[in-house]
Amino acid sequence: MRKHKQHGRSVLSRAPLAAAIWLAISTVAIAQDDAAATDEAEKDGATLETITVTAQKRTENLQEVPISIQVLSPETLQEQNINDFDDFAVLLPSVSLDSGGPGFTRVYMRGVASGENGNHSGPQPSVGMYLDEQPITTITGALDVHIYDVERVEALAGPQGTLYGASSQAGTIRIITNKPDPSGFAAGYGLEANKISAGGTGYVGEGYLNLPLSEAAAIRLVGWTKEDAGYIDNVYGERTFPTSGITANNAAFVEDDYNNVTTTGARAALKLDFNENWSVTPTIMAQRQDQNGLFAYDEGLGELNISHGYPERADDDWRQIALTVQGKVGNFDLTYAFAHLKRDIESETDYSDYGFWYDTLLGYGTYFYDDNGDLVNPAQYIQAEDRFKKRSHEIRLASPSDERFRFVVGTFWQQQSHDIQQRYRIDNLASAISVPGWEDTIWLTKQVRQDHDEALFGEMSYDLTETLTATVGARVFKAENSLKGFFGFGAGYSGSTGEAACFDQTDFNGAPCINLDKSTDEDDWLGRFNLTWQITPDKMIYGTWSEGYRPGGINRRGTLPPYVSDFLTNWEAGWKTSWADNTVMWNGAVFQENWDDFQFSLLGLNGLTEIKNANQARIRGLESDLTWAATYNLRLSGGISILDAELTENYCGFTDDDGNPVTACAEPEAPSGTRLPISAKFKGNVTARYTWDSEREPYFQATLVHEGKRESDLRLEERDILGDLPSYTTLDLSAGFRWNNMAIDFFLRNATDEVAEFSRFVQCPETVCGAQRYISVNQPRTFGVRFSQEF
Repeated sequence: MRKHKQHGRSVLSRAPLAAAIWLAISTVAIAQDDAAATDEAEKDGATLETITVTAQKRTENLQEVPISIQVLSPETLQEQNINDFDDFAVLLPSVSLDSGGPGFTRVYMRGVASGENGNHSGPQPSVGMYLDEQPITTITGALDVHIYDVERVEALAGPQGTLYGASSQAGTIRIITNKPDPSGFAAGYGLEANKISAGGTGYVGEGYLNLPLSEAAAIRLVGWTKEDAGYIDNVYGERTFPTSGITANNAAFVEDDYNNVTTTGARAALKLDFNENWSVTPTIMAQRQDQNGLFAYDEGLGELNISHGYPERADDDWRQIALTVQGKVGNFDLTYAFAHLKRDIESETDYSDYGFWYDTLLGYGTYFYDDNGDLVNPAQYIQAEDRFKKRSHEIRLASPSDERFRFVVGTFWQQQSHDIQQRYRIDNLASAISVPGWEDTIWLTKQVRQDHDEALFGEMSYDLTETLTATVGARVFKAENSLKGFFGFGAGYSGSTGEAACFDQTDFNGAPCINLDKSTDEDDWLGRFNLTWQITPDKMIYGTWSEGYRPGGINRRGTLPPYVSDFLTNWEAGWKTSWADNTVMWNGAVFQENWDDFQFSLLGLNGLTEIKNANQARIRGLESDLTWAATYNLRLSGGISILDAELTENYCGFTDDDGNPVTACAEPEAPSGTRLPISAKFKGNVTARYTWDSEREPYFQATLVHEGKRESDLRLEERDILGDLPSYTTLDLSAGFRWNNMAIDFFLRNATDEVAEFSRFVQCPETVCGAQRYISVNQPRTFGVRFSQEF
């Protein structure tokens, strides 16, 4: 149970729970009064609706797709009051996350996680994120797309390498938006107010307009604005640096509930039907998030408290232009998808722990002085600018889906660039030891990272009999990674690194010279084989062998070798079944995945991220979901994931001269059998929704989510320092009713005020900064009310 902050809120914190209880009682009363208005003889029987997906790059019934997929329908998104990624991730048992705040969350699937820190020069993500046809995965984390006017969310578990390529190594998550519809006018809006029991007040305002321009054209406009209230307090604190005796405090930054986020965005799409076979849909979407504070607390100061004395913010501004062309060439479906994504992030981060603990343990404070030679406060803070560009093209051809032999074949091209600037600043730092041209900057990173990949892909299916189908797929790819620029200290501070290591004195985007210019490239192929048996029209089993990969890349510490690609090989047996006249849908899969040469990032010397290949791991698991229309009024749904993820060879912490991981060592940092971090052995959820027979359709809903204990790090020593992530169970409640075209919903999120820890971290290597641990957690109990209307 979460401890409430001492702000005089303890009484107020009970109000949302009391309101929810009152609401439930009132709803029952309304149902009793109006039940007589319903004619029982006219009711339809309880059945489950057909869910359509496009996971295999063609439109299909979910129950006929031999892939482990979880789908959040538009009804589910609305019923669960889903606003962003964190909201829907908890409903996907195969998904784990390492939360760094909105827009900076690392996403994992099926336990394929080594503990990446999301650094700008780190590995590519292992889970691909798509917005419609366009990839939106970036190095620092998945875009936090506001979920509104969305048709569905698809979570494809397991390697999706043949159809989706790099960064879909462990799975793919697709957000599918509603498209313009020329058949008729439609509009809607929603207004929400919410209050965090141990924090501030937030709101959501959103709306859409579908406007037919003619019988063959329509435009769809969507807009939103949202304020996420804060719940972390920046409390007063002091610290004295041992070497200089300087005492610093954070009086100027003390603030309650300081980690608030303001989000604004819009989407506009135009659909033009040239004839019954050809259409074009250009789309533009933009979103800006202004974040304040840190989305974690200092364990030593108690829950939801932190004491930082430098600015902490992130302005995340992104926009994507996309174009989808669909048509027919004879009987074949042709699709072309283009996207251009531009993401700019300006941020400031308190990094003072680095200076304090290195000074406390190693006396580093003696190295930092002003122009008069007097020692200064060695605390650092980071000012960063990250500018991403991603451009992709895909063209594919699909044969008719009702033929005995059918195929999808295509080509993909993608170019990503990341312009990196990070200034590690110390106030009043002497000019002689600053990086030249950068005042008060002890360390500068000024680099450009380029990631390029291109591929040919295809899948072919053949019906061996009326009930038995074989599918084979492959992807031939080429990937390139380069990193160029400057990183490190000025020559006045270090005689061997930074400016002293430059081999090209050319100015690089304002940096004094170039000390890193490396690239790596590779080409290879991936495969997939599937055998599907449709036992009856509503029961199917399948077996799959598939592969996924992540490209290798360059370490920005020039003395380290490049890290090589890691590959995931999957063996899977699954089932898709419907029972009891389509009132029960039960799907699932069992699998084993072998992860070869997996990439592992860690904080090395000077807190610099290093990526090494950590050899072999194995993940065995089971995932399953069930939906039951128990009666016309009651619907139950849920899902589980059970994982056994561990190393199968020692992780020694170093590689040979060719970058291959060494496994034979006297004292491995993680011996064979060590459990992989981040993902729990068990994660599951269950939702019950009851709707009363009434003109106003009153309902009550409860969702229970449980995730087991997780390890915080792969390495045993660092794991002991950070501590484990304990298990948690959260309960969400909601109730409401509808009349005519209007609806009102009341919700109580995290009703029991449970603390769910998502990550534990420190600001520098654990052996130095390990005494000051930070824990990112879920939002405390939140009560809200939402009013919506559609036309």
